[in-house]
Amino acid sequence: MPRPDPPGAPFQENVMSSVQTAPIHFDAFNALADREAEARIRAAKARLGSRAVLLCHHYQRADVYQHADLTGDSLKLSRLAGQSDAEYIVFCGVHFMAEVADILSKPEQISILPDLAAGCSMADMASLAKVERCWRELSTALDPDESVTPVTYINSAADLKAFCGEHGGIVCTSSNAPKILDWAFRRRGKVLFFPDQHLGRWSGHKMGIPLDQMVLWNPDQEMGGLTREQIANAKIILWHGFCSVHQMFQPAHILKFRNQYPEGKVISHPECSFEVCRQSDYVGSTETIIRVVKEAAPNTRWLVGTELNLVERLAQEVKDQGKIVQFMATTICMCSTMQRIDPQHLAWTLENLAEGNVVNRISVPEHEAVLARVALERMLEAS
Repeated sequence: MPRPDPPGAPFQENVMSSVQTAPIHFDAFNALADREAEARIRAAKARLGSRAVLLCHHYQRADVYQHADLTGDSLKLSRLAGQSDAEYIVFCGVHFMAEVADILSKPEQISILPDLAAGCSMADMASLAKVERCWRELSTALDPDESVTPVTYINSAADLKAFCGEHGGIVCTSSNAPKILDWAFRRRGKVLFFPDQHLGRWSGHKMGIPLDQMVLWNPDQEMGGLTREQIANAKIILWHGFCSVHQMFQPAHILKFRNQYPEGKVISHPECSFEVCRQSDYVGSTETIIRVVKEAAPNTRWLVGTELNLVERLAQEVKDQGKIVQFMATTICMCSTMQRIDPQHLAWTLENLAEGNVVNRISVPEHEAVLARVALERMLEAS
């Protein structure tokens, strides 16, 4: 049996593989200097060869990102992983990303998250119990001939994707959300959109839906804090959820930038507030942000409203073209949960794999995976 972690140590799940060797305890890695951890990562990757593929999200910290085999947003990485022949999919992202990788990959592939504490605060704002209660309350508030399509952002737990699969719903990403909403409205008159209110509101706005027909559902209040009249009038019922990083960006940041650099351009992620998106020149996913800035004319200046690691990496990549890329907020804000995956955890994970021990496996229960895959496949077909 795996040895328990000592008091105060990060919780780690050790799942033994068919090779019965004792797993290497994380304590042996916790105090490693970054340089030593980097050397051990490279050595373990060399031992594993093609048996393991290392995926890094755009928001991942630089000292981990440098080891990536594949980079991108969460859905792109999961699809690429499923197309690979690697035995192990090591996802340097957050929990829901590793879940999607497990759902979309081949049955024999194993999805791994180097630190189980790497979660997503936005995803945690919508639980299955609260969404099911919302669903029941909506059914009592609506007329019998009215129906709702559940749409979950990919930044959500697997059981919520399964909920959508079971109830005729679908998954969306930050790039295809308006197209997915169009799919939903062709089937039913209303949409329940969770967990990110900002993506839902901006996507609805792009479709021409008035703001007063997009209402905010507070899961901690009875009937979401809404009247029956508000629910009846709504086209989109937005969950009261948000990204703690993108919540930091403010219209005042854009105003200051435009006053200083009238020729500058502003690009933001749709997880930003409605006012930030409305005052931006471009709004798009992480992949869109990277593409727009890289394809822009030389010697242009950009204010970017998304996670700090991505912005700093992008700034370095376009520097030789005379482009200046600035982070929107005046304070440092990065995805703190993704930051938990550090070189020490990655070295620990890879060395265990090289020794035949699977640690921190992410395995979605089959009954959930089947339904979640239905919602994901609907999205892939629709987009």
